[in-house]
Amino acid sequence: MMKVMSRIIPVSCAIILKEGKVLVAQRSEKMALPLKWEFPGGKIESGESAEGCLMREILEELNITIQVIHAFPVNIHRFSKEKEIELIPFLCNYSGGELILKEHHQVLWLDVERLSELDWSAADIPIVKNFIEWFSLQNIHFIP
Repeated sequence: MMKVMSRIIPVSCAIILKEGKVLVAQRSEKMALPLKWEFPGGKIESGESAEGCLMREILEELNITIQVIHAFPVNIHRFSKEKEIELIPFLCNYSGGELILKEHHQVLWLDVERLSELDWSAADIPIVKNFIEWFSLQNIHFIP
């Protein structure tokens, strides 16, 4: 019997900041993992950088432009024997454009403290935790 090996699919996602709030997206009912929350992004195409993929996907899915600022630790998540992703998160600044949803059910701009209240996709949970921890350490410098 031959063992089925999963192919790791590289996916980049954006933690987009605008005026101190973070953009979060809820998957549509038609997508895998319906109505789970995620940081928006998509599959990296052959020959494409993770950052380039992110800028393309965000423009395609949300009609906005972003500036990639900082990379966060990657999370490898296995959904099944056949499906495993390498989720590559980046902190990004919102640059411009009018937000138009093309794939997601809804998006919200949330305070960082509220991120843990959402029902996240399992692959995004470690990224949410890393980001909240990183963000809280950044704020140490702003205490009067």
